[in-house]
Amino acid sequence: MATSVYHIPVMLTQCTEGLAIDPNGIYVDVTFGGGGHSREILKHLDKGHLYGFDQDVDAEANIPASDNFTFVAANFRDLKKYLRLYGVTKVDGILADLGISSHQIDEPSRGFSTRFKGDLDMRMNQEAEISAKEVLNTYDEGKLHKILGIYGEIKNAKTLAQAIVSERASSPFETTEGFTAFLKKYAPKGKDFKYYAQVFQALRIEVNDEIGALEDLLMNSLEVLKPEGRLVVMSYHSLEDRLVKNLMIKGKFQGEVEKDFYGNLIRPLEPLTRGAIVADEEEVAANPRARSAKLRIAKRTGK
Repeated sequence: MATSVYHIPVMLTQCTEGLAIDPNGIYVDVTFGGGGHSREILKHLDKGHLYGFDQDVDAEANIPASDNFTFVAANFRDLKKYLRLYGVTKVDGILADLGISSHQIDEPSRGFSTRFKGDLDMRMNQEAEISAKEVLNTYDEGKLHKILGIYGEIKNAKTLAQAIVSERASSPFETTEGFTAFLKKYAPKGKDFKYYAQVFQALRIEVNDEIGALEDLLMNSLEVLKPEGRLVVMSYHSLEDRLVKNLMIKGKFQGEVEKDFYGNLIRPLEPLTRGAIVADEEEVAANPRARSAKLRIAKRTGK
């Protein structure tokens, strides 16, 4: 399957340059997907090696034929554990292009999109136990309220959670089409599609434990990156970006910055970008998904 059809990589040049690739270094693309970023990284390697992680079995169709590449069929939250299986304890750079791939969105059966009729699935790992259907039909009202409010930033999250629990008692949710039709009465006038996207985002994040997985990935990254090693992370919504930003700037996910006796910042990473890098108008016009992308780059401190 062609990479351009499966997924168009966002800010390809900026991501690759952010890694400051050593031709003989060891790198990890923790979100392999269509392989677009990985193929670009491989162009810069001589004796170096690239490990590509992806929990979605569909991504395996895009594995490049290269002796410098190893595909790891696993969730990136287990980065350190799986690298050790290959005898790797330290790497020169890690790239994470978070969120959902174009292929996953465009495949009706995966249930990620409001544009197609499909099962309410939304599992990135198709062998995972909990799907969006289970979340909608079994979670209690309080838990649904929390998910919709925090992960989807839905303003009427409490009302919607109550409505979901009431509706499913007589008519359980089965398809994306049916659920979207149900959502229509609760969407702000003229903002239907944005509302649907926010609700679907909330469900997707819960189904795949995306925030927990990202926290695990970032903490794993601190352990496996060599001193001066690069961490390049691209996020697509504020929840992800806030975690990445806080770790890079403050050295932790929340709380105040810590300083040593001399007033120096205590943090394991040093940001290399002033704020987030965003795609230019030309790229956004060619690939609308790039509009919400925020790219942050940092290097590992210490010896």
